[in-house]
Amino acid sequence: MTVPTIDLAVIGGSGLYQFPGLENASRRAMDTPYGPASGDIVLGDFAGKRLAFLARHGESHALAPHRVNYRANLWALHALGARRVIGVNAVGGIRADMGPRVLVVPDQLIDYTHGRVTSFCDVEGAEVRHIDFSEPYTAALRQALLDAAGRAGIAVIDGGCYGATQGPRLETRAEIARMKRDGCDLVGMTGMPEAALARELELDYACLALVANFAAGCGDEAEISIEEIFAHLAAATAQVPVLITAMLS
Repeated sequence: MTVPTIDLAVIGGSGLYQFPGLENASRRAMDTPYGPASGDIVLGDFAGKRLAFLARHGESHALAPHRVNYRANLWALHALGARRVIGVNAVGGIRADMGPRVLVVPDQLIDYTHGRVTSFCDVEGAEVRHIDFSEPYTAALRQALLDAAGRAGIAVIDGGCYGATQGPRLETRAEIARMKRDGCDLVGMTGMPEAALARELELDYACLALVANFAAGCGDEAEISIEEIFAHLAAATAQVPVLITAMLS
């Protein structure tokens, strides 16, 4: 069977459940050796190229971060022919310049999650592979995102450390203070094991982080408002198709 060519796959996080502007769209329900993916993969034409889109939490946001079947998602995209994947992640900002509505292309991460299936090797009889994860994101794909942002006139911060927490609750002030001491600039709940699984499949992978709020204790707010989070996310998410257009064209 001929594997169709997909120029880019986008995994949408909170606030990005469909990809605007996708033409000639069709849906594929993928059966994987690791169970069901988060939902149908939507294939279509965008900016003259072939794009695949998958909503990480499902199109109705039914899947909490620790319940996402990351293995099935990455395996399904790979099986359809994707070789470059952009993970769009909603995050909280820890660093002072990473406030609400800011876009960041991180270059490092720290994994604080627990209990998640983190490898394709975690199957009886599978070959155990020790991947090099010194640089968790593909440099060339990161640079393609940054260059596209420049062409589109979209402000994006180059670099930063993403701290992946378990969720779905937000973090305590003490937890964020620890993460800041550890060197984290952003906090999110879905960055891992997605990045590591992409590396195991030899996919080019980069993260586009959309800052929805300042993390606990990092802003002026006494309490983080969920309503404000989604308002900030909507504004940041509106820039994603523009950036991807510049990247593909």
